[in-house]
Amino acid sequence: MTYLLIKSLHLLFVIAWMATVFYLPRILVNLAETADEPAVQARLRLMGRRLYKFGHNMFGIAFLFGLALWQGWRVWPQTLPNVASGSHWIDAKLTLVAVLLVYFTWAGRVLKRSEKGMALPSSRTLRWLNELPVLLLLGVIWLVLAKPF
Repeated sequence: MTYLLIKSLHLLFVIAWMATVFYLPRILVNLAETADEPAVQARLRLMGRRLYKFGHNMFGIAFLFGLALWQGWRVWPQTLPNVASGSHWIDAKLTLVAVLLVYFTWAGRVLKRSEKGMALPSSRTLRWLNELPVLLLLGVIWLVLAKPF
C-alpha cells in the first residue's frame, strides 16, 4: 500500500510539472506574437514567472517521490520493492527526464531574457520547440510501461 501511495503522489506531481513544461512555451509564443502590446506582455511575463516557479516546486516534489520509488527499497526493504533491479529502462527514462528538465530550464531562461528586453526566438520556432516535450514524454511513458530492457 505504501508503494502505491508513493507512486500515486509521484504521478500527481509529475503531471503538475508536465503541465508547466507544456504551458510555459505557449506563454513564450504569445510573448513573441504580442511584441507591440506592453500591457499584454507584462501580464504574460508575470504569468510565466509564476508558472516557472510553480514548475520548479512540482519537479522537486516529483523528484523526491521518484527517488523514493527508485531507491526506497534500500531504506525500507520490507515496504518498497526494487523496481529497477538489473534493468536499464530506468536509465533511459532518467535520461529523457533530464532532457525535459533541460528544456524546462531553457524555457525559463528565455522568459528571463525577454524580461530584460532581449529578443525571443520567432513564434514559429517556439511553436516547433513546443512539440518536443510531447515526444519526450511519450518516450518516458513507453519506457515505464513496457520496460523493454
